[in-house]
Amino acid sequence: MVYISSWQEFQEAAEALYEKAPTRARYCVKWRASEGKLVLKITDNTTCIKFKTYSSIYLNRFEALNLSLMQKMQNQRPKPASAPDVKSEPVDAAAREATPTPGTSGVAGGAGVKKKKPKKKK
Repeated sequence: MVYISSWQEFQEAAEALYEKAPTRARYCVKWRASEGKLVLKITDNTTCIKFKTYSSIYLNRFEALNLSLMQKMQNQRPKPASAPDVKSEPVDAAAREATPTPGTSGVAGGAGVKKKKPKKKK
């Protein structure tokens, strides 16, 4: 097992390893909250690449790597960033808050109070 110290090298090696053997590649994520340690591992049973960090700076990069690998696993191409539609009218925040979403009632998130059942007399 080889720990790669540079994130860029790890990301490139992980994507290359997956592209080389997509049916055999496995990707593992380990998080130890007590230590604040993140360990990423990708292997195809012959090559094993690992990356370890204690820094929270890598969380955004980790998320981008996950997105990239998931798109490859689903055989999808990255969607291009689309420009906002000029024809549609912007919805102001007050109208958005007043519009109920499907499946929700007037009470927010089950904050209602349950009534106590009266005790039966024997």
